[in-house]
Amino acid sequence: MADTIRQTTLMAVRHGETTWNIQDRVQGHGDSPLTETGRQQIRELARRLRDVDFDTLISSDLGRARQSAALIVEATGHAVHTDARLRERNFGILEGMTLAEVEQHHPGLLKQWMTNDPDFAIPGGESHREHYRRNAAFFDDCLASRSGTTIVVVLHGGVLDSLFRYVADIPLSRPRCFVTTNASLSVVTHGVFYGTARWVIRSWGDVAHLDGVGYYPGLG
Repeated sequence: MADTIRQTTLMAVRHGETTWNIQDRVQGHGDSPLTETGRQQIRELARRLRDVDFDTLISSDLGRARQSAALIVEATGHAVHTDARLRERNFGILEGMTLAEVEQHHPGLLKQWMTNDPDFAIPGGESHREHYRRNAAFFDDCLASRSGTTIVVVLHGGVLDSLFRYVADIPLSRPRCFVTTNASLSVVTHGVFYGTARWVIRSWGDVAHLDGVGYYPGLG
């Protein structure tokens, strides 16, 4: 069986820094453009990807991810495909607000949000579990339909959280245990490792390409 399992690799890129990132605003399905620093971050990452032999480039269909993917295309020449399953979690009525504004206008909601209850949904938005299932359906599909290939995916901090949990089988109720830096590169592979077929993390949150550019190791 081991001989028939081909390695499938996801190279996960978080979008570049946005205006709302530096203002510490909740983004979700809401959107804001890349800053000039964000564009430069992705250009540096794109130079790195130019030397990588990958098969497909897939992006979230939200603007900040598509902007980032377009800069990668300039360097690598790949066509970009979009997939709504890679969207960030929908934070409903909180989108566009800073945490201070959320505390001022919706203090009860902020307290519930911070309990890490995977089934709590912000009004107008989706729960952590709903978001995870949407993201996981994409990861499952990559393994089923793109087996044996290397796929660059441009996504969001919350989707990186889903990918980490998907590979490491971490409960949704457990708080996130890593930072999700803009324009970071994380690589996971499915194949035969340690004698069995499994997903493994090859690298996580790599920002070596950002030396001299500047970045904020945010949690969002």
